[in-house]
Amino acid sequence: MNDMEPRGLIQADGRTTTPGYMPGFGNDFETEALPGALPQGMNSPQKCNYGLYGEQLSGTAFTAPSHQNERTWCYRIRPSVKHSSRYQRIDVPYWKSAPNVVEDVTSLGQYRWDPVPHGDAALTWITGMRTMTTAGDVNTQIGMASHIYLVTESMTDDYFFSADSELLVVPQEGRLRFATELGIIDLEPKEIAVIPRGLVYRVEVLEGPARGFVCENYGQKFELPGRGPIGANCMANPRDFKAPVAAFEDRDAPSTVTIKWCGQFHRCAIGHSPLDVVAWHGNYAPVKYDLRDYCPVGAILFDHPDPSIFTVLTAPSGVPGTANIDFVLFRERWMVAENTFRPPWYHKNIMSELMGNIYGQYDAKPQGFVPGGMSLHNMMLPHGPDKNAFEGASNAELKPGKLDNTMSFMFETRFPQHLTEFAGKEAPLQDDYIDCWDDLEKKFDGTPGLK
Repeated sequence: MNDMEPRGLIQADGRTTTPGYMPGFGNDFETEALPGALPQGMNSPQKCNYGLYGEQLSGTAFTAPSHQNERTWCYRIRPSVKHSSRYQRIDVPYWKSAPNVVEDVTSLGQYRWDPVPHGDAALTWITGMRTMTTAGDVNTQIGMASHIYLVTESMTDDYFFSADSELLVVPQEGRLRFATELGIIDLEPKEIAVIPRGLVYRVEVLEGPARGFVCENYGQKFELPGRGPIGANCMANPRDFKAPVAAFEDRDAPSTVTIKWCGQFHRCAIGHSPLDVVAWHGNYAPVKYDLRDYCPVGAILFDHPDPSIFTVLTAPSGVPGTANIDFVLFRERWMVAENTFRPPWYHKNIMSELMGNIYGQYDAKPQGFVPGGMSLHNMMLPHGPDKNAFEGASNAELKPGKLDNTMSFMFETRFPQHLTEFAGKEAPLQDDYIDCWDDLEKKFDGTPGLK
């Protein structure tokens, strides 16, 4: 058996099985990779089976309200204090944290980028992260950062966790494996994963090169949005989220653990794999979700709702209804509204909108917004359809039509997003993007009754 393979996912002939998952979002899960490893009726027995150590991982303050309180009890080969030693600060030059205001880079504007290309360098999950924007302050745990990841190489004896944030991962090409303390998540385009703050993991390339988007959430963790009058169904349903079953590595080998803490990176050396949780129970765990399971709702007579109707996950702030981050999905859907301009209308927004294209064509920008690309419309900066999209939607026959072969998303935040030096100077910025509205024409005619 390959000793890099986690236990609990190995068949008798030594081949790796497909990672196992448990359905639900925010559930109180329980799972064990060895029979009887999970204590029953209590959390901290005097002696755990198999000589394991009991340890709690807390995702919220102990005194958080019960409906928000998140923690997981882990039963592991070594306590996590053994997965830490003297740390040395290291430089990870392209992974930035807020506040990160670059004096000679202007964040005020409407911006769009082509896909960040793969180079010749071998890049891991850590070295391949490219921060595009930051917002808020990592030290006070508000705001976010957006990143592009370029990964060509697996982490082998290297492990990582962020004390600053949870990570929402949106693949665009390639397949990755997240081997975490609580189990394994395999991830491919059209899926997302949420990796909690403080969870140790290793990222492996299953099919590369891999590229995608990351929303780094400094604030309260992502949750499902309130549906309000929509009721109990549609949008993202809890049963479609998948948490991994327990899987562990009992492996002695020189290894490193890198931690992101207050925007800085530190590394320590240990002598074994830290992915040694044999059993766990709780509600603080990584999850994956297939975006093709998202059930959009919309207008069926006239007008259309705000884009918030397409929210998959939201990270709340201290202001009710004003999110620290919204993750919004624009996927295939039917358009049936009568006497209505169907694409997104022109608007200015108190929220800052960073969009990414997973595949296909976005209806408000048929040209230039390509898969793997990104755009940024910062707070209170106007944006909307280009001329071709406006003219097409204004004059189209309004019969039912399906938007097909399209999947884009938005990281929306209440804070202004500041461009990093990489975004302003190195990433493939479309210098002519702002010109896409130049040929919009004045159509005003003061004749009464004229449309």
